[in-house]
Amino acid sequence: MHSTSLSLELARFMSAVFIKGGRIIDPSQSLDKIANIRIADGKIEGVGTSVLPKPGDPVLNAQGKIVVPGLIDMHVHFREPGREEDETIETGTLAALHGGFTSVVCCPNTEPPLDSPGTLELVRQLANRAGNSNVYAMCCISKNREGKELAELGMLFQAGAVACSDDGSPVTDPELMRRALEYCLMFDKPVLNHAESLPLTQGGVMHEGKVSMLLGLRGMSAAAEDVMVARDIALAELTGGRLHVMHLSTEHSVQTVRRAKDRGVRVTAEVTPHHLTLTDEKLHSFNSNYKMNPPLRSQRHVEACLEGLRDGTIDVIATDHAPHALEKKMQELDRAPFGIIGLETAVAVLTTRLIHPGILTWTQMIEKMTLNPANILGLPKGTLAVGADADITVIDPNRKWTVTESELHSKSKNSPYLGEELTGRVTAVILGGKIRYEI
Repeated sequence: MHSTSLSLELARFMSAVFIKGGRIIDPSQSLDKIANIRIADGKIEGVGTSVLPKPGDPVLNAQGKIVVPGLIDMHVHFREPGREEDETIETGTLAALHGGFTSVVCCPNTEPPLDSPGTLELVRQLANRAGNSNVYAMCCISKNREGKELAELGMLFQAGAVACSDDGSPVTDPELMRRALEYCLMFDKPVLNHAESLPLTQGGVMHEGKVSMLLGLRGMSAAAEDVMVARDIALAELTGGRLHVMHLSTEHSVQTVRRAKDRGVRVTAEVTPHHLTLTDEKLHSFNSNYKMNPPLRSQRHVEACLEGLRDGTIDVIATDHAPHALEKKMQELDRAPFGIIGLETAVAVLTTRLIHPGILTWTQMIEKMTLNPANILGLPKGTLAVGADADITVIDPNRKWTVTESELHSKSKNSPYLGEELTGRVTAVILGGKIRYEI
């Protein structure tokens, strides 16, 4: 039997893998126990203490580590086609692999945008060529993301889109949003909206509050998000459509989603690691790696988002991975683009800031990064059930590392966590039954 010293290159070609003695956490089966997993022919063959390797199986020793379904990020920007200087599907999926994400969902704000079967097919081909992770895509809600006319949604869903969004921009026309929610009902697809009322944020660079006033920087009111979330929930309630609120960040929006769920509105929501762990106080540095949209909020809003995670109001943790080339981010704060990368730091940031202090449990975190996004988007992923695709992430919860540009595989390096020592790291990723990454 092969030992853990079996080379990664050889393990890639084996038809079976045996994962030994890890703490297996699978919210889809309410599973949290020390056990083994055997993989054969790309599928989960067995999970349990009585599962044993067969002669010739490569063994991945997971003792002291956490073994979970392959992580899913339902909100990433890979820029290709159009802005390959920031990121490509190849570099983006490589970053995803090193961050433990076996499945990612690309946003459609590319150039040209993903509003035709041809652009969706291009993404699929580039992802297949890269071979680093499963890549799904959202299509545009409106043609050319102009917010004027519905895209050919039926054709786009038939071409493989898993949801629709104009992310990067909100759908400002309520009638267009209503029709999108109604139309997507026929396909049981969610409509994802960037929750921002643009007149309330025009010219802003950070959260409107005490810090923006002290720094003399134009603020972006939390009400801009609150107004759009309330509008979209009203439309979802009217139509019976499925709404997913992207990157929730304000106290009032969390409360609005909570009340809507209590009424039975079909609404789900996501939050990013940076909106859970950073505040607008970071802007004292004038570092553009703290500039994102929605902006970093005050601690009161952070606490509300954490409570929303704990009580189930917020369903998903997504990175909103938004790479920008160095020369773009290294401008004055009012000129630099919004957005940061997050795929490679998400697990470590959440482990360091939320798991180890006891704010979230492992099961809560993993559910919001596997089962819930899979259910929202109808993906055949997010589980370690026997017969499921063998997409698996292994995490060392106590491994310390420092975030440096050389450690990051994304083409852009615009991370707010550069220079920080974090605890918790992905140490192995299995994709389709093959060991694709191991440290």
